[in-house]
Amino acid sequence: MKVLVTGGAGFIGSHVNKLLLNQGHQVTVIDDLSKGHKEIVDLKVDFHQTSLDDQQQLESILTGHDVVIHMASYIEVGESVKKPVEFSQNNIVGTVKLLEAMKNTGVKKIIFSSSACVYGKPAKVPITENDSLGEQENPYGITKVAMEDFCKLYFTLHGFDVTILRYFNPYGPGELHQPETHAIPNFIKSTLAKTPIPLFWKGEQIRDFIYIDDLAAAHVLALSLTGLHIYNVGTEKGSKVIDVVKKIFEIIGYEVPIDDKGERKGDVTTLVASAKKIKQELGWNPQISLDEGLKKTIDFFRSHPSST
Repeated sequence: MKVLVTGGAGFIGSHVNKLLLNQGHQVTVIDDLSKGHKEIVDLKVDFHQTSLDDQQQLESILTGHDVVIHMASYIEVGESVKKPVEFSQNNIVGTVKLLEAMKNTGVKKIIFSSSACVYGKPAKVPITENDSLGEQENPYGITKVAMEDFCKLYFTLHGFDVTILRYFNPYGPGELHQPETHAIPNFIKSTLAKTPIPLFWKGEQIRDFIYIDDLAAAHVLALSLTGLHIYNVGTEKGSKVIDVVKKIFEIIGYEVPIDDKGERKGDVTTLVASAKKIKQELGWNPQISLDEGLKKTIDFFRSHPSST
């Protein structure tokens, strides 16, 4: 298939690109590089530095593709509170422009990169896809709900094939966000640099951490789907954040102090997926344990000291 990946110069996108190429697909990437890194894009990819805001350019690139994997969005929760207009413009309006460009060029299949944040504070765990979406506490979450809704609307109005993947907590080698807001890379980088680890809620929150290669595999399995599908992508195993910190100390071989940040508004106590649906319907199963994934991620940051 000929696959266009938006945001393909980002952490998750770069891993999806490699898996697609390994399975013989043609891959095109568009990324404005405001958050992405050109150096992590495989040389076999047809790369275009452009923005979702340029619908005319999108249409010229899209022509002839079979499917879009849409990952281009701003993701920093704290930044979204400071810049709600910017996040809405990039995430929501950019998605609508992409969908319009797809409609105009006859590319009517999209796999959308969503987030477990759409559930808000869940009423129960594990969370299933049928659970209602919770009240959002930041603009980022609102944009993800709106992006999902627009994708579903194009299924209803224009006959698009739509797959929505709700990620839980991805981690792994190659995470180079600036600023980095995800827990595991920050914990690893602080430990390797022998500086205090910033920790909210004393690390008592429970999260479902999923290794990047397992997450990437879900996108490839969804390529053949038709109709409308929504899947959680998580391991179904909850880990206390403080226990993850202790595992990192154990693997690296020493400890560093904890910088107790206290409580943080908007944090959910427990976030664990039910992945029963994606396992049954797509045959997807996570392959990498948390211990193995942490070792691989630590090895990456050890071999890339400039990113720590």
